[in-house]
Amino acid sequence: MNFENNLLHNDYPQEPFRVPSADKPILLIIGDTREMIKTIPDNTFQCAITSPPYWGVRDYGVKNQIGAEPDVEDYISDLVSVYSKNKGRAMSYRPPTPQGLKKKDLIGVAWMLAMACQREGWYLRNDIIWYKPNCQPESVRDRLTVSHEYLFLFTKSEKYYFDQKAIKEPTTNGNGTKNKRTVWSINTEPCPEAHFAVFPRALVRPCLLAGTKVNDLVFDPFYGTGTVGVVAKELGRRCVGIEIKDEYIDIARKRTVAVQRDIFSSVPQTPR
Repeated sequence: MNFENNLLHNDYPQEPFRVPSADKPILLIIGDTREMIKTIPDNTFQCAITSPPYWGVRDYGVKNQIGAEPDVEDYISDLVSVYSKNKGRAMSYRPPTPQGLKKKDLIGVAWMLAMACQREGWYLRNDIIWYKPNCQPESVRDRLTVSHEYLFLFTKSEKYYFDQKAIKEPTTNGNGTKNKRTVWSINTEPCPEAHFAVFPRALVRPCLLAGTKVNDLVFDPFYGTGTVGVVAKELGRRCVGIEIKDEYIDIARKRTVAVQRDIFSSVPQTPR
């Protein structure tokens, strides 16, 4: 699929799901993840790495977008439904305070999602703190500036593939290595094609190295600007991403073509 002459959108002829090949390891599926994921067979991926849309923070300009639900419980339900299958502008509204909380209460959406996934049957193995030394300044006066986000390690069973050796850290004295800790200090990463910071490659690499082997298939249901696919290609893995926003699709295409000569795109038939 030639990038310059074939920009696929939902009105193009739709195709069945195809597993990316070794020579074209990145597949971009265009559409709503909640629908497109239904076209992918079960047990297709070794692991999933993603950064979902925030709730009530950004308007991605997509009808019925995840993150714009008036009720946070509906947002959690939408994300769990995606996970159970295997820079936008500011929001034009402020979601109502969830029942039982007060104005200015910290909602803890990340942990709400983690607990919901546990109830769905996932094993929550680690909570990881992503510390951002170059975090965005905030002009708040009655709380601290937020300089971290959470990553959660989920598994489908008690026993699973995890390569601890691949992500060991150097000891303080430099004379050996130690198991990787749960606080990761990683700067946000600018993207030449975008006017906003993107999912850092340094955040994706340890996830891929620990959770996959060479040629394994990785999934990102909220592909964004394509960072997971780029890092997967760098490390000899294959990747399938789903994205709906035109701006992000265009950026993901440009970044993909930089590491894979042609962009392998499809718009699978949406289940009826």
